[in-house]
Amino acid sequence: MNYKEILKNIFSLIFGLIVGGIVNMSILEFMMKIIPPPSGFDLNSPEGLEKAMPFFEPIHFLAPFLAHAIGTLIGALIVGFLTKKLRLSLTVGVVFLIGGISMVFSVPSPLWFNILDLFLAYIPMAYLGHQLGIKQKH
Repeated sequence: MNYKEILKNIFSLIFGLIVGGIVNMSILEFMMKIIPPPSGFDLNSPEGLEKAMPFFEPIHFLAPFLAHAIGTLIGALIVGFLTKKLRLSLTVGVVFLIGGISMVFSVPSPLWFNILDLFLAYIPMAYLGHQLGIKQKH
């Protein structure tokens, strides 16, 4: 592998991670308007989120799951399209999975959601994104 390909891989990975992160945040913001969280709580702090959590219904967990899954999918799709390298697409999934694991420890949420999110939103979506990305023509 020459230095041009190495640089292409690095920049593709960074680009995929940035776009995936933007997609993640955009979906969260959009979905919060469609499915507003319980009112009267400051959800911008871990303490406020912890106080609000008993008032969350299953529908409130749709936004974070979709944000994590689609953000990972799009990031991996971009990397797969640009590099055709599965390991780089899966790297997107691993990086976002690490973020998801850190959220499990810092943001209180039900066990069922943590399991669903950690096992379905990251690595499987990165693989699917890669498969979709490599099928696109350059």
